[in-house]
Amino acid sequence: MQGVLGLGSGALVGFSLGLIGGGGSILSVPLMVYVVGVADAHVAIGTSAIAVAANAAINLSNHARGGTVRWSCALPFAAAGIFGALAGAVFGKMLDGRKLLELFALLMLVIAILMLRTRSRDGLPDAQMSWDNMPAIAGLGLATGGLSGFFGIGGGFLIVPALMLATGMPIINAIGSSLVAVTAFGLSTAASYAWSGLVSWKLAGLFIAGGLAGGVIGTRLARSLSAERGVLNVVFAVVIIAVALYMLTRNLFAF
Repeated sequence: MQGVLGLGSGALVGFSLGLIGGGGSILSVPLMVYVVGVADAHVAIGTSAIAVAANAAINLSNHARGGTVRWSCALPFAAAGIFGALAGAVFGKMLDGRKLLELFALLMLVIAILMLRTRSRDGLPDAQMSWDNMPAIAGLGLATGGLSGFFGIGGGFLIVPALMLATGMPIINAIGSSLVAVTAFGLSTAASYAWSGLVSWKLAGLFIAGGLAGGVIGTRLARSLSAERGVLNVVFAVVIIAVALYMLTRNLFAF
C-alpha cells in the first residue's frame, strides 16, 4: 500500500512541477508525512528534495522542448542559489521538524498573496539577463536558494515569482526557467540530507517513477493555460494556499 501511495503522490508532484514549475516539495513533504506515513519530518524533507530534483529535471526537458526556458536568466540564478541552498540546509536541520513545517506554510501564504496581486501583468516574453538585471538575478537567486535549503524544498514557489521580479518575464517563462534552479537547489539540499542519513531511497524512487507521467500532463496543461491572461498566476496561488492551510491545520491540531 505504501508503494501505491508513493507512486500516486509522485504523479501529483510531477504534475505540479510541470504545471506551475513549483509546488513539488510543497506537495511532496506533506504527502510523505500525512499520506505515505513517513514519521520523521527531516527524512520526509530529505527524500522529497531528491524526488523533486529528479522530477524537476524531467519537466525541465519538457519545457525546454516547448521553448519556454530563458537560459541566460535561469543558469546564473541557479548558480547563485546553490550556495544559499547549501548554507540553508545546515540551519534547517537544527530546527524542530514540526516548527519547520509551520514556518514553511506561513511563507507559502505570503507568496500566494503576492502572486495574486501581480496576476494581471503581461511580462516580457523575450526577457534576457543584462547588466541592469544581473544584480537582481544573482541576489534573488542567493536568497531563494537559502530559503530552499532551510525549508528543504526545491523552491519553485519562490523561484517563479523571484524570476518574474528580477527580469519581468511572463509566468510561463518563469515556470520553465525555474526548473533549472529547482533541480540545482533540490540536488544541493538532497546531498546535505543524504550525508546525514536522512533519505529513504526506495520512497524517492517511487516518487520519481510516479512523477514521469504527471509531469507530461502538467506541462501540456501549463502551455494551454498560459494563453489566458492571469490564469496560471491564480492556479499557482490557489495550489499554495490550499496546501498551506492544510499543513497549518494538521500542525495546530496535532496535539
